[in-house]
Amino acid sequence: MRVSGKRALVTGGASGIGAATAERFAAEGAAVAIADLDGPGTDRQVAAIHAHGGQAIGLVADVGDEASVTAMMDRAWEALGGVDILVNNAAIPMIGTVETLAGDDWDRVLDLDLSSIYRVSRAAWPRFVEAGGGTILNTASVAGVIGMAGQHGYSAAKAGVVMLTKCMALDGAAHGIRANCVCPGFVETPMANAYFDAQDDPEASKAAVNAAHPLGRMGQPDEIAAAFLYLASDEARWVTGTALVIDGGLTAGLPPG
Repeated sequence: MRVSGKRALVTGGASGIGAATAERFAAEGAAVAIADLDGPGTDRQVAAIHAHGGQAIGLVADVGDEASVTAMMDRAWEALGGVDILVNNAAIPMIGTVETLAGDDWDRVLDLDLSSIYRVSRAAWPRFVEAGGGTILNTASVAGVIGMAGQHGYSAAKAGVVMLTKCMALDGAAHGIRANCVCPGFVETPMANAYFDAQDDPEASKAAVNAAHPLGRMGQPDEIAAAFLYLASDEARWVTGTALVIDGGLTAGLPPG
């Protein structure tokens, strides 16, 4: 039970990586608050955790709204008696280049994929300082580590997540606050499906993405959840400021031939 007795708040926890992370944390002994705009999806995840004997509550929250974030943090702290681990996972996909991406879409992806992490972490920060420490974990992406054609706004946002994480790690160290991020390759989630659906030939696009990973496939949400579990656990007590790439070899370099 690697996070037994700990309390975690997971944003974007109704599906995909967030849902898998909430489930894994609960299975490893944590009490989990699952926050998402998708109320029914949140309820399903809470019920699934309860069915396996875990502890979880659901919170409907909009990480793009300051008042909603404040209310979410208040409710999580009250319901769980505090929060030890914050997982900033909520995000949206966005396809487009500087030529094709509308200004409103650029602003939206930067707000929900980058500024939301600032917003939620800012709400948690003084509470972590008062408690003598805490752990902030952010979902970045390989798109924040290497360039990706056609994903200019999303990639810029995720690159920002990597650097924001490192800066928070530096300033949080004196207060016992660790900050790390995970950079997944393509993972089979509703967000990935939305990306494929936006392509001219979704099946061909999916096949190309699978082939781009040297291990021959996309990742699974539970494989990313395992990384979050490690970073949240005491096994990672000397780990802060890292961007952990989990991508089936996608960013390792050029393939043979």
